Amino acid sequence: MVTESFLPHMNGVTNSVLHVLAHLRRRGDDVTVIAPSDTMFETNPLSEARGAQRELCEGFPVIRVPSLPLPDYPKVRVAAGFVARIRHILGSIQPDVVHVASPFVLGWRAIQAADALGIPTVSIYQTEVPTYAARYRIPWATELLWQHVDRMHTSSTLTLVPSSFCREQLTQRGIKRLRTWRRGVDTARFNPLRRSSALRDRIGTDELLIGFVGRLAAEKQIEDLEVLDSIDGARLVIIGTGPQEEALRRRLPRAYFAGFQSGDDLGEHVASLDVFVHPGEAETFCQTIQEAMAAAVPVVAVGRGGPLDLVDVGRTGWLYRPGDLDGMRFAVEHLLQDEAARTEFGRRAHESVQNRTWEAVSNELIGHYARAVEVNRRVRTMRSRPRRATTTPETTPAR
Repeated sequence: MVTESFLPHMNGVTNSVLHVLAHLRRRGDDVTVIAPSDTMFETNPLSEARGAQRELCEGFPVIRVPSLPLPDYPKVRVAAGFVARIRHILGSIQPDVVHVASPFVLGWRAIQAADALGIPTVSIYQTEVPTYAARYRIPWATELLWQHVDRMHTSSTLTLVPSSFCREQLTQRGIKRLRTWRRGVDTARFNPLRRSSALRDRIGTDELLIGFVGRLAAEKQIEDLEVLDSIDGARLVIIGTGPQEEALRRRLPRAYFAGFQSGDDLGEHVASLDVFVHPGEAETFCQTIQEAMAAAVPVVAVGRGGPLDLVDVGRTGWLYRPGDLDGMRFAVEHLLQDEAARTEFGRRAHESVQNRTWEAVSNELIGHYARAVEVNRRVRTMRSRPRRATTTPETTPAR
């Protein structure tokens, strides 16, 4: 399993990888994780001679490859090194399949290395990196990034997409061998029973709570929530940390910043909200929407990307057109002002995700692994067949 992001940095990619690893451990599979290091040094549990510290996750060895921090976001690491190094590691492991989580730099090297070794790859399209370019003031890079996405997923044995929006998006770019693989939700951790009056008291208000959960970074468009900060009788709750935190504190003076939350504490924070809002237009899935729904919290989200599949408009929440911030505020105010609608939307949201367990979606993933192995076998067989000789009229023997 090759992942662009891993512990200790928690995000959607890391969360998915951890759930899949737990499932593979329960099945008794043999897994090795390849992930960026927190330094420019490599840790390789397969090289006993180096005396490297042995890191395990879910009982599986973790190989850390050198990485560099992003200049404006040091918690995010970009792997260094070359394809030859990843090829050597994969050659030592001899895996049946390589799972590439949200490939970009390290993942692309893994795809190339696996192809050279004849090993099938299952690449998870999880981050719409090209759309980040405009948010980070480099719009000229958008098409270059899309070309990189095209190369990676065209070279993969299978690409798994999390939503119908993403499937159509990659289909239009000519990428083939696409399958849909969504995400599970922990319905024990994200549950309406975790709603906490004590937590709401700590926030220090008897107002209704409008919540956001996620990385406080440009691509999440959290500044759009400024139109909600002035709603009477309500208060924004921002759960998460990131490079934009100080700027957001200035733009959202009435908001409560809860900081980074995880585990059961995160479940308690989500369940204690009254309405959940997500303004980011670059979400391929949006796991936090699904977690809010599991906690019986109705959702208002931008109508692009993953939310199009997750939110049942008029039943579990509302979608608004990208850029229509008045529409966002109108939808939020409807749920805040109509307690009966808010309760009913929350109840339906809770019911709608009860069968989306990580065990179920991880079992689907095993099927995708098997499919990739079979596709790779067929492709390799076809490549190895000698081509039939062709003749021209000049070289055809006389009869």
